Amino acid sequence: KTWDEKRAVGKSVGSVEKHNNLYRTIREIIDNARGNISRSVNQEMVKACWLIGKAIVKEEQKGVIRAGYGKNLIDTLSKKLTLEFGAGWSSSHLWHVKQFYLSNKILHALRAELSWTHYRSLMRVDNVIARKFYEIECAKSRWSTRELERQIGSFLYERLALSKDKKAVLKMVAKGQEISKYSDIIKDPYVLEFTG
Repeated sequence: KTWDEKRAVGKSVGSVEKHNNLYRTIREIIDNARGNISRSVNQEMVKACWLIGKAIVKEEQKGVIRAGYGKNLIDTLSKKLTLEFGAGWSSSHLWHVKQFYLSNKILHALRAELSWTHYRSLMRVDNVIARKFYEIECAKSRWSTRELERQIGSFLYERLALSKDKKAVLKMVAKGQEISKYSDIIKDPYVLEFTG
């Protein structure tokens, strides 16, 4: 090869490396933006559910306390909201947001790391102390909703409470832990329904 041909090959290799570096930079920007979008959607969804639950409770407590009022109110709201915003506003969903507000009276005490799906799973835990434990561990360890469900289903809190070797139990908890990817968060049915 001539000197010019060798030089052209060298430039080509250098260009490819520069393009790869640029690609990696752009890919990182896109991944970060997607992560920020999913966090923002989840935070707004949790906030909206809390505010809707609060509004329902306030309406029910206006002094009109008679049998069936709450059910009629929820059913009526569900029908109207479903017509305007789609299938994500069933009566059972509205009962969940009402319960969410009742079990979390302080909006600013909610954890930004947790999605509505996390909170739905946590509401199924009857023991308030256990629920708080799972909430803290979930946020601290960045559990996906699937991992949270697994830990609740395996009675982690109860095992820790009974165990003499709490460190060994916590070490075992780390196995199988998975962190949600952007695509998993966006595919969450609650996110899809909330965003239309």
